[in-house]
Amino acid sequence: MEYPTIILRTILIYFIILLVLRIMGKREIGQLSVLDFVVSIMIAELAVISIENIQVSMMNTIIPIVVLSLIQIVFAYVSLKSKTMRRLVDGKPTVLISQGKIDEREMRKQRYNFDDLLIQLRQSNVRDISDVEFAILEPSGKLSVIEKRQFSGKSSSYLPLPLILDGKVQEKHLEKINKTSLWLRQQLRKLGYRDIKKISYCAIKEDGTFFIDIKDEK
Repeated sequence: MEYPTIILRTILIYFIILLVLRIMGKREIGQLSVLDFVVSIMIAELAVISIENIQVSMMNTIIPIVVLSLIQIVFAYVSLKSKTMRRLVDGKPTVLISQGKIDEREMRKQRYNFDDLLIQLRQSNVRDISDVEFAILEPSGKLSVIEKRQFSGKSSSYLPLPLILDGKVQEKHLEKINKTSLWLRQQLRKLGYRDIKKISYCAIKEDGTFFIDIKDEK
């Protein structure tokens, strides 16, 4: 009688996990943060224990899975409202190559060696480091690479990182392009944007112009 029980428990756990992942959102599938990865491992381990040990009640598996999913949902909601929590949970992107120059100090901070860098550059179809204008290590561990040939003219000095997020000026990103928040405010006022808090996203495009998105704009 064990085999029918194992099959039924497997089917039930499959649909429970499928439902949980759907509730937790598409981000769980498309891009795993550290927290996402931990939760996924724990859910997978609980599922295996439930299937292998049929003497254990199904509720002993379902309850922890539900609790883990609730924790993840709460953290995801809080992260939407709090930049500090978002950085704590997801981390932040790190610039490893800026304007064609490798930042060895940042690589050491991330415990990221040159073999890792070269492997991910090859995966991005980049043959030579000298062809790279910017390389950004994302919180997910993926390396985003922007090649020099993608730039033209004055815009090549601009790092494609947001200058404003959720109505807050990103001072560190401005420092990377040798600009100040005063300069940014002056540029935005020229374009008719006086209240930075109403801007959800602002960045400089390849041609040197601004891309601006207003909060809740239809």
